[in-house]
Amino acid sequence: MAKKTELELLKQEFLEYIEIERGRSVKTVENYDRYLSRFLAHADVAKPKDITEPVVREFRLWLNRQEAHPGKRGSHGEALKKKTQNYYLIAVRAFLKYLRKRGITSLEPERIELAKTGDRSLDLITDAELARLLAAPEGNDEQALRDRALLHLLFSTGLRVSELCSLNSDLDLSRDEFSIRGKGDKVRVVFLSPEAKEAIRAYLKARKDMDEALFVNNGKRTNASGDNRLTPRSVQRIIKHYATKAGITRKVTPHTLRHSFATDLLGNGADLRSVQALLGHANIATTQVYTHVTDTHLKEVHKKFHSTKK
Repeated sequence: MAKKTELELLKQEFLEYIEIERGRSVKTVENYDRYLSRFLAHADVAKPKDITEPVVREFRLWLNRQEAHPGKRGSHGEALKKKTQNYYLIAVRAFLKYLRKRGITSLEPERIELAKTGDRSLDLITDAELARLLAAPEGNDEQALRDRALLHLLFSTGLRVSELCSLNSDLDLSRDEFSIRGKGDKVRVVFLSPEAKEAIRAYLKARKDMDEALFVNNGKRTNASGDNRLTPRSVQRIIKHYATKAGITRKVTPHTLRHSFATDLLGNGADLRSVQALLGHANIATTQVYTHVTDTHLKEVHKKFHSTKK
């Protein structure tokens, strides 16, 4: 086995640091490992002082010329998105910050600027489409009850799909709130609407299995974990099915309901900091993407309180 270079050893220490000291999830650590390994392999450098601006610039040029889905049929040679390229640069920058924290001489992390990306577009649906989607699961069989509860819970809480799938059936429905552990292992409180509580209660009453998961696969096909817990991919398929049934032509995902949750709050006058806390965003800049929903309200404020006639 080839001896690891100084940078490879430092990379391993960095990954352990962000997992243990910074509390990053295993998935985040895996992603950083992949991004940094690709950078070090392309840069072909062994020591921290060898990471220079020209080295990073060459890596950026190489990234910019990569295909998003090499070898995939129908991909038509699409270039790697700027957002994806930035993931690599963010990982390299974080690694350089770690080296500086250790007092190890290398490129200053501030020397790396992220690629400019277009404004983030949201997968939004109208209020009428949302109402049709929530009403799409018809009947009182176990699957319809499960799907109705799933949809109402997503819209009531703004949960990420991974957070939804992690819930267990011992949810306390005597309360209007519960705690959820989200990204970065951070815990936040989310709230249940009366509709969501009633839908979950009806679903649990109809359940005949003893699985600990709140949402399970009715077909009794076990997932990779060996249980019947719904996976994020399963939830995506369920929502796609009901969106089609509701006559919604645009793409609808679990995140669409999270968007609807945020825009509904802001549209009804909630402040940005509160919405940030409810969504579990670490940075308020992430939440600010939703502020466009207040445009209509601002127009009314301007019309009511500002006059050109003096």
